[in-house]
Amino acid sequence: MTTTSETRTGRSGRLLLNKVPEVTIWFWVIKILCTTVGESFADWINMKLGVGLVNTAWIFTAVFVVVLGVQLRLKRYVPFPYWLTVVVVSVTGTLYTDILTDQLNVPLWISTAVFSVLLAVVFGVWWLRERTLSIHSVNTLPRESFYWLTVLVTFALGTATGDWTLELTGWSPGASVLLPLGLIAAITLLWRSGANPVLSFWLAYILTRPLGANIGDWLASPKVAQPGEPTGLALGTFTTSLIFLGLILATVVYLTVTRSDVTETYDATHTPQTTADPRRERVALAGFGLLAVATTGLLVWAHSQPHVGPAPEEDATSTVHLAPGQAVKKFPATKVDALKALASTSLKDAQSGNATGAHAAAQSLRDLWDADQDTLQPLDNTGWTFLDAQMDQVLKTFGIDHSNPPMSPAQQEAELNTLLTDMR
Repeated sequence: MTTTSETRTGRSGRLLLNKVPEVTIWFWVIKILCTTVGESFADWINMKLGVGLVNTAWIFTAVFVVVLGVQLRLKRYVPFPYWLTVVVVSVTGTLYTDILTDQLNVPLWISTAVFSVLLAVVFGVWWLRERTLSIHSVNTLPRESFYWLTVLVTFALGTATGDWTLELTGWSPGASVLLPLGLIAAITLLWRSGANPVLSFWLAYILTRPLGANIGDWLASPKVAQPGEPTGLALGTFTTSLIFLGLILATVVYLTVTRSDVTETYDATHTPQTTADPRRERVALAGFGLLAVATTGLLVWAHSQPHVGPAPEEDATSTVHLAPGQAVKKFPATKVDALKALASTSLKDAQSGNATGAHAAAQSLRDLWDADQDTLQPLDNTGWTFLDAQMDQVLKTFGIDHSNPPMSPAQQEAELNTLLTDMR
């Protein structure tokens, strides 16, 4: 799938060579690889390394600013910095949506609606200024700036839409791959039938995000899980990230050597596309409408079917009673100190009235506890189970991983004090 060429520069300033690769099969392959990395790598850093969602977002926002600055300074498309920027923006866009969902408790349907409106605004301003949305004309700084802003929003929108779909249907990651894959195939057929190439491109571009994310979840998720939790091939987020980063690197090296995705090289070796047919575009536009109606109908039907959602909440109070400090006796001191530091931070913020800070510290505490499970539980399953029950009580007071809204600061402080006593 390609987009029509547009050479008009309007008020865009200094003209450069096109800064975006030609849309060949390699473009879509590496784009899906990047979206998979965006899902698995973000999860690995956030969960397994225990960095925390907000801190991970800050880190990747800073990295995004740096790599985007390098990309914007180039005068032509260069594969390595371009695709590095895509990888980083895939992680960053994913994290922004996760913060809205996990930290701020924004429902996924609202995130989807907000990012859809934001994307429409970006497209509208881009069109009003440049009179084109074609990626074949990303040859000035303003157009490239619009392009990367659009890419960032599409990643956030794709994340919200994909997660909302899973929430509605209860599908496993493996089964969920089929929906975006089928939609991309249908869009490709409509494009070949005369649909507007720019519209076709951006629709497919958005859908690669849930496609890649579902592939990543399917590869990384355990083979056996609790009801409602995703299952997959149990490769883990780290292994999945390494595999896909390696595939991205190999593809980028190939494209660097062959220059087969450089627009000027591609144009010199391929016949230009024929002029668009307005009548066929209108017919294809009706096809897009029917596709949207059919997709909506499928999701409504899937939502109405019996499916296993997240396991219902139960009383997590431990039936085991241990003396203060007994639960952590066999755990490494450094691990315990890190957990105590986050619990203390959350407690101090709750006591000072800093609800946002207390919630963020509790979220980081949850992430670190989950990341350390594979290390701590084998050392003392009884101690780990005892602390896990109290940890769940703490998280419930903040509305983290529970459907209830955050409780009063007094309740949060009480549960945090109990947890700190258990870990002393």
